[in-house]
Amino acid sequence: MDTAIASPARPRTVHHPLPSGPQAAGEARRSAARTLALHPVRCPQETACDILLIASELATNAVRHAMPPYALTISLDRGRAGICVSDGSLSLPQRGDGHGTDDTRGRGLQIVRALGADLFVSRSPRGKQVIAVITWRDG
Repeated sequence: MDTAIASPARPRTVHHPLPSGPQAAGEARRSAARTLALHPVRCPQETACDILLIASELATNAVRHAMPPYALTISLDRGRAGICVSDGSLSLPQRGDGHGTDDTRGRGLQIVRALGADLFVSRSPRGKQVIAVITWRDG
């Protein structure tokens, strides 16, 4: 089942400032859902859910491990979505192992990778961007 019937003719990019604190993850999910609704791309429902989860995980990581300002940028194109969370820290994400049965942390980027996303980190003078790119078969 598709989330929409139309595909954009060119990439759509939407920028959402995110709040500091635990509400950032929920706001990232809501912002991603609004973006998918306003700029429909033809993607499987499962992929749309993955995009929301990726936005939430990246926002959670930023708030837990970096400093403000935080923002979510989503770029949608045919068969591809880029989900980027920027923050005010130059520190690169640390790879948590998240393997212990009682671990409740260190799994965010593993979850993003498990969803099939490619991950990239880009630094700027004001902080960094953690970018996940997820693709699907368009057509």
